[in-house]
Formats: sequence, C-alpha cells, structure tokens
Amino acid sequence: MKQRLRQIIVSGAEKAYEKGLLNSDTIPEMEIEIPRHNAHGDYAANFAMVSASIQKMPPRKIAEALVSCIDRSGFIEKIEIAGPGFINFFLSDTAWQPVLKQIFNEDADYGRCDAGSGKRVQVEFVSANPTGPLHIGHGRGAAVGDSVSRILSFAGYDVAREYYINDAGKQIETLGRSVWLRILELSGASLEFPGDCYQGEYIKTIAASILESKGGSFPETPEKEAVKFCSDYAARIILNRIKEDLEAFGVEFDRWFSEQDLYDTGKVHQTIEAFRKSGIVYEKDGALWFNTERFGDEKDRVVVRSNGETTYFASDIAYHMDKFERGFDRVIDVWGADHHGYIKRINASIDASEKESDRFDVILVQLVTLLRSGEPCAMSTRAGEFVTLKDIVDEVGRDAARFLFLSRSFDSGLDFDLELAKQKNSDNPVYYVQYVHARISSILSKAYENGLVPEAELQWDDKIQGCLEHLGKEEEIELLKILSLFGENVEKSAETLHPHVIYTYLMTLASAFHSYYNKHKVITDDKDLSLARLFLVGAVKKVIRNGLALLGVSAPERM
Repeated sequence: MKQRLRQIIVSGAEKAYEKGLLNSDTIPEMEIEIPRHNAHGDYAANFAMVSASIQKMPPRKIAEALVSCIDRSGFIEKIEIAGPGFINFFLSDTAWQPVLKQIFNEDADYGRCDAGSGKRVQVEFVSANPTGPLHIGHGRGAAVGDSVSRILSFAGYDVAREYYINDAGKQIETLGRSVWLRILELSGASLEFPGDCYQGEYIKTIAASILESKGGSFPETPEKEAVKFCSDYAARIILNRIKEDLEAFGVEFDRWFSEQDLYDTGKVHQTIEAFRKSGIVYEKDGALWFNTERFGDEKDRVVVRSNGETTYFASDIAYHMDKFERGFDRVIDVWGADHHGYIKRINASIDASEKESDRFDVILVQLVTLLRSGEPCAMSTRAGEFVTLKDIVDEVGRDAARFLFLSRSFDSGLDFDLELAKQKNSDNPVYYVQYVHARISSILSKAYENGLVPEAELQWDDKIQGCLEHLGKEEEIELLKILSLFGENVEKSAETLHPHVIYTYLMTLASAFHSYYNKHKVITDDKDLSLARLFLVGAVKKVIRNGLALLGVSAPERM
C-alpha cells in the first residue's frame, strides 16, 4: 500500500510541476506512516514538509498543489491537508481488496521480502556451558535467537545458526572434579563436597554412570587422569542432553562450534600473537593485556594471566575473529542480560582487528520470573537443582513456552506463568492466536461439506473478484488493513531484531478476527457474500500460519 501511495504522490508531484504549480521536479525522501488516530486517515505523508527547501514554497501551498494533481482512480476516497502541510489519505474500501489475491497467490511466501539482499548473517545463541541442563533463561534466549534467525531468513538474509560450546577452561575442569568427587563418595569415601563444585543431582547420576561402566577400580585412577576423563565424559553427556532439549523445543543449529578447537588449532595463540606484534596486546606484571581502553572500553583487559592461563576473553577474541574470517557480513550474538558489560570489550577487539564493529550486534535477553497462578514459583527444587527448560516444555508444551517467551520484548523482564500457559481459553495468548487458525479451518471444512467451495483449502479464482464488493463492513475493512501490514511488520522485525513485533502483530490480527467473528456470520444464505467472507477468513488463516511459523509455533487445524 505504501509503495502504491508513494507512486501516486510522485506522479501527482510531476504533474504539478508540469502545470507550473511547483518550482522543481525533484522528489525528496518522504515518510508515509499510519496515523495514530483513524480520524487522520489510513496514511499520512510529509511530502510537503520535506519539499519546502527544494520548492522555495510554504509546505501548505506545496500540499495544495500536490493534492490538486493527484489521480485518485478509485483508490483514494478522500485527501485532507492537516496543520502546516501534512497530507492525510483516506483509501476507498476497494483499495484493500487486492491484498486477498496477493495472499492466496503467494501463500507461504506472503510477507517474505528481500530486505537482506542475500547478505550472510550469523546468529549465535544459547551457547550454554555444557556443565548442566538448560534452564528457563536459556529457553527465552533460544526462543529469541531461533525466531530472529527465522525472521531474518524470511526477510532475505542468508542465515547461519551457531552454538558456541564452552568446552575449555576452568568450568569444564570443575565439572570433571565435581563428578570425580561424587564417584569417590559413591565408592564409600567420606569427604566434604566443595561449595564451588556443581551441586546438582545430575552430577551424581553421571558419576554413577561412569562407575557402572568403568568398574569398581576406577576410583584408584590417578586424580589428574580421572578428572580429565570425567570432564570429557560429563561434558559430552550434558551436551547431548542439551541438543535433545533444544530439538524438542524446535531449535536446530547449522554448526556446533567448539571452544577447545580454537586452542587445538592454535587460533587463540595466533590471535594473541598477531595483536602483540601490532602493539595492541602488551605485557605488564607478568600478564598479557589487551589495550581495549584505546577502543572505547572502560579499561584494558587481561588475555593471559601471569601463570600462563588464558582468560575467557582471549578465546572470545579468537572466536569472533574466526566469525568474520568466515565471511559473514553481520554477526549477531544473543546473550543473557548479565553479559552487558562484555559488549564494549568485544567491540574493542573487533575494532582493533580493523573490522567494523557496527557489523556486530548483541541481543541482551532479560531475566524470566517463573510464576504459578500469579504467584512466584521456586526456581530451586532442591539444593543445586533448578527448573529446567525440559521441565517447562514437558509441563506446558513447546508452542505455549515459545509464544510466552516472546510475549514481551526481550529487553524487558518476563513473568512466565505456568498455569496461564496451560489454559485453553482466550487468557492464554498462544491459545488465543492458534484458535483463530483452528476456527477458520473448521469454517472452511463446513463450507466444503455444504458445497460452497470445491475443497476445504481455498484456491484463488479470479471469478471471486466480483464477490469482494460485498466486503464493506467496518470489521472486514479492518481485517483487510491488518492483513496488508504483515510484510511491513516482517521488515520492521528484521530491522530491529525484535521477534516481539511479530507477536504483537499476531495478537492484533487475532483480536480483529475474534471481533469480526462475534458480529458476523461467515457462511450465510447469500452465496456471493459467503464466498467473499470465506476468502477473507482464509487469508487470515494463511497469515496467522505464516506469522506463527516465524516464531517457531505450530498452526493447528483442530483444538
């Protein structure tokens, strides 16, 4: 709609110039927006305001000249000039009808765009340490990262999904030591379990598994060797469970990238040496420091400690260098809110490598508060245990979990109510939207059974065009308007990296459908009216399906 209106405005301006009503044929960049209030029309353009310096005329006189030359051609019902020169356009009811043909012709591709022009984008998300199960916070990050990936792909980007496995360093050694100590306990040793070790019941389960497979003599293994074995074994078991949990959550990755590989291939050392030669990494107090302050960080950061151990920052530098070396035009990381202070130092390392840090984006996902019937729910079930993503999915289902994780913008905290997620009524957002798809499926099946349409899944026929004149109710025009905005919302969501834009759109469309369905029968005694309404709700069904798919949520035929 905006594109067509823009063409009409340009044609009108050219005609006004030819008539001598405007002083220049230059067309500036203009904004065409949907007004906040319906009384101000369907769209408003600031053409006159941005043309004043070019035309050497007051904006209102420019607006009057333009409006006098616009060809309305049944598309525009009314034009008003507001204030100093804003132009408000009121479109005719018939102007919205072509969206139905477009939706049926494009079907699953309706809303797809080429905003990305095939640019290569890597989205790295979840990337939880393989030291324990995924928790509810990881679940929100997974829903956000996966949905961002789906939306960017739909918007024309070439997207690669990646999970960074933190399988090197202190936390993996601590994991191995935790399991080893539990093995000793199971073998009868009396010891005080350290507070800095992993406390969960899953550690005991893994320890029992190792003891069963290796036999009773395993506790006699030299400690260093035993801890290394336990580290590798436990990390592998936990990572496999993480993969299973993510698969059950509808999340798949193109690549699982090992941090240990960065060390095994020498990339961490090579990266540090390259920066050392350029003077960006320097030695002080026996340690190696990265001069991040020079590139906007609060202070310089240690990359190699005085004892020779590398820091997490060292491998993170090498990892992000590797990302850009793989040719990605844009790199997007999805992190927890507690990593906010880490952004500047990664930006600094990217700038130091002479890459553009504006090609690097971080999505910070805020915390989740778990509720049950509105009351805070204990996150711990016993010492060292917590409510896992698997617990959530098992209790409320994948669709409800994903939809609720996306029900608020990721930069706001989220209350996740387990009982709400299980409700089968309009209070539950996912039910509210999915029910639209199921309800329309039922309507179309009934129309097929009554012989109104040749099959329950409608196919566009240009003969239906003549019936669309029956679509004149206020609620019908509102549905058409909302349907026409889906592609615009996809572009906005891709541009801002906010899946919540799609969530909000779906809730708006669902609300408009429920309002319409409560006031008007779809199948009536008038065949032409029934056909027009069937194609209207059929279009709603397709757009609901397309929108839910971008959030990784199913569109059921029955509920």
